[in-house]
Amino acid sequence: MNNAVPKLARCAVYTRKSTEHNLDLAFTSLDAQREACEAYIRSQAGEGWRLVPDHYDDGGLSGASLDRPALQALLAAVRARKVDVVVVYKVDRLTRSLADFAKLIELFEAHAVSFVSVTQSFNTTSSMGRLTLNILLSFAQFEREVIGERVRDKIAASKRKGIWVGGPVPLGYTAVAKKIVVVPAAAETVRTIFTRYLELGSVQALAQDLDRSGIRSKERKLATGHIIGGVAFGVGALAYLLRNRFYVGEVVYRGETFRGHHEPILDPALFAAVQEKLSTQAVARRCRLRGAPALLAGRLFDEQGHRMTPTHTNKKGVRYSYYVSALRTHAPGSIGRVPAPELEAMVLDAIRRHLQGDGTDPQPIPETDRELIDRHLQRVTLSAREVTLHLCKEVAGGEAGEDETFAALETTVAIPWAVPTAAPLKGIVHVPAHNTPMKPGRREGLLTAIAKARKWITDIERGHSFAAIAGREGKAERHIRHLVPLAFVSPRIITAIMDGTVPAGLTVTALAVRLPYSWAEQEQWISIRQ
Repeated sequence: MNNAVPKLARCAVYTRKSTEHNLDLAFTSLDAQREACEAYIRSQAGEGWRLVPDHYDDGGLSGASLDRPALQALLAAVRARKVDVVVVYKVDRLTRSLADFAKLIELFEAHAVSFVSVTQSFNTTSSMGRLTLNILLSFAQFEREVIGERVRDKIAASKRKGIWVGGPVPLGYTAVAKKIVVVPAAAETVRTIFTRYLELGSVQALAQDLDRSGIRSKERKLATGHIIGGVAFGVGALAYLLRNRFYVGEVVYRGETFRGHHEPILDPALFAAVQEKLSTQAVARRCRLRGAPALLAGRLFDEQGHRMTPTHTNKKGVRYSYYVSALRTHAPGSIGRVPAPELEAMVLDAIRRHLQGDGTDPQPIPETDRELIDRHLQRVTLSAREVTLHLCKEVAGGEAGEDETFAALETTVAIPWAVPTAAPLKGIVHVPAHNTPMKPGRREGLLTAIAKARKWITDIERGHSFAAIAGREGKAERHIRHLVPLAFVSPRIITAIMDGTVPAGLTVTALAVRLPYSWAEQEQWISIRQ
């Protein structure tokens, strides 16, 4: 009888090295692993084993993750059923994670692929072989974790001694032979930044001043060759730079400060003055935010003449502001609570439009919202269908009494408005049965962003710049430019947002980035029906 011909087994060799050390040599650890694996495959030639021509080599990559190019290419070949046997030098070359190895073995079994380690004899088809394999992987994972602990301990010990252990080098310094040295020109730039902050007293104003002066952030070249940085400073980057104790020769590690080995750039007195100024500004801003009264406080009433008072709630770190009626019970159809930002933006926009169209006010329109309300708004009456503004104007010279002046010059402006059907009342959200509920916070955020964008467009028409608007709002200029397109949202989309009939997943970012210019295209994209 003729001997049976063995079935052909296509074998792929996978090699890995954790570091890039000596990878530039003519013969590396990867080559040694491959030679051993190819020799083992040749010894199994009688069983039909054949080496595939593709190489799967990962150099300088850790076995803690499966995110390796060559390994992913090998797994793709396994899924495409182009490989029958995966051969490695040792099990830990494939992975050092027991959980990842279980996933790989499951994938291999699903595609009828065998796994072989040429230096460790085991058979995954038996329970004892699988136990042996799991023990080997457990020790490999243990070794990886111990190595990680040693590295972290070394970094901690080095930082406690003030030694730089890697990472981005701050502006003003450069790394030479793994040591930090001062760059004189860049160091002078750092001193200028700190000095100008003390003069200006605002990080936002400092960012604008540096931009006008042509001072840019530090350029960094990544390992891929891509260069980042070299752009105008943002508020966040400047705030971090002004807080960096590296400039006074110190190293911070887990909240503790240690004396560094590098040369300081700043005088300690200058750095301390900047820190005191930053802390004072932070406290003042928190007090301003907490103590700022609502714009319509004392001026907002419902249609029965009951006062509506400001209140707020906090959810997941976000503050939501409302005006609520003083009544504990409400008649059907009456208004119990309305979102404050939406209503305030609507009132401010109406006042500015009225003053622009009037042309009789001898004084310029105030820039701040508070001045605008105090000078021109007497009362706001809120009903189910409209918002009525009672406007008044000051009399130059004061010949008439206050009451007579108001009676003579009072102007009423009516704004069409509808009670939001999705406004929460006592924790319940009422929406039509055919609508998809949108969370009140998201709905309020959309309407607030649209109202702000309209206001900013009006400011731009008056000659204001994006930088000036950003400074007034306390935001980055790119934030203003990002939201400005919302000023051109279709009115029917705004109505749908108020009614709760837009898709529940609609966000401010999606609306601002993907917004078409045509109202018809906008409504088609949002799926607004006639």
